[in-house]
Amino acid sequence: MPKESHTDDAVAGPPAPAEPPGFVTLLDPSGIRVANAEFDPYVADVTNDQLARLYDDLVIVRRLDVEATALQRQGELALWPPLLGQEAAQVGSARALRADDFVFSSYRENAVAYCRGVALPDLLRVWRGTAQSGWNPFEVGMATPSIVIGAQTLHAMGYAVGCQRDGVDSVAVAYFGDGATSEGDVNEAMIFAASFRAPVVFFCQNNQWAISEPVSLQAQRPLSERAPGFGIPSIRVDGNDVLAVMAATRQALERARCGGGPTFIEAVTYRMGPHTTSDDPSRYVDALQHEEWAAKDPLARVEAHLRDRGVLTDELAESIASHADEIATEFRCGCVELTDPLPLEVFDHVYAEPHRAIARQRSQYAAYLASIGMAQTDGE
Repeated sequence: MPKESHTDDAVAGPPAPAEPPGFVTLLDPSGIRVANAEFDPYVADVTNDQLARLYDDLVIVRRLDVEATALQRQGELALWPPLLGQEAAQVGSARALRADDFVFSSYRENAVAYCRGVALPDLLRVWRGTAQSGWNPFEVGMATPSIVIGAQTLHAMGYAVGCQRDGVDSVAVAYFGDGATSEGDVNEAMIFAASFRAPVVFFCQNNQWAISEPVSLQAQRPLSERAPGFGIPSIRVDGNDVLAVMAATRQALERARCGGGPTFIEAVTYRMGPHTTSDDPSRYVDALQHEEWAAKDPLARVEAHLRDRGVLTDELAESIASHADEIATEFRCGCVELTDPLPLEVFDHVYAEPHRAIARQRSQYAAYLASIGMAQTDGE
């Protein structure tokens, strides 16, 4: 496993083979602020109070994740993809975005969706099986999650080219995991993004596992070293450091807005739970490795830093925890109150405009439902 190191610059080129790859860190695992001449300016405006609000985000999204996992175990959800351990990578990057930027994500970026303003019940519709899509993408600037591994990178690249041709400085951000970097879609998206200098940020959360396959099996070098081969600058950042992630994302966004083209960010983090709630990580995860990463917890380091600064008092910590519990209660209530869709609603919104083939299939399905005595309650 790569050993942490603190540098004053992002990795500019491939290190010597015997050297452990470093990454950008601004808050080390013990909460100590690490100076960095290149990235400090990108978070110079983040006050202690603003960092406390980021901590509030981290606590909330972890609490929501725990609640969703419990809901699945209790039979209220069919499945849930936990993000435990990856909170800083998602919150730090999401809070760097503008409202007019657009996110294309995989299925694990529930913290990003929370930060983008997705309503709590909408986070759960697909996983409860009551909808084919969770929310209106244009209301929150975030597409609904892509289950097909890596497909969203092509969508992000295309959207970015559209922004470029429209003459706006909005940026598309594609989130994906380490396993997705072996997919053709991701590599094709980077080829096109580099060719068109598209304003897109490729944000890879390297959580060390592609289901049960370790990243070391598919990548002999840091994933961030792949992007320069496409002509895309890359940043390798401590994905458990919310401040460093925000700084790296802001730099990448600035480059994109100024016409500098795409950036690849590798946020080095760790998936502390299962791939999904149908997975059993105890069958393939080394317990010692798990403990080592637990000591780098993204919430603990911010808490330690804020307590050292005298910002996070016991009273404030209790208030944040209480706030998270209140949101989790709202989350649970929103889940159990979701209503089942009507049978024929499966044909709604398949196409933007009425489609003859869909109308025929709908009619045939309605006839089938009638043949088995299933009442129609949607006007047919």
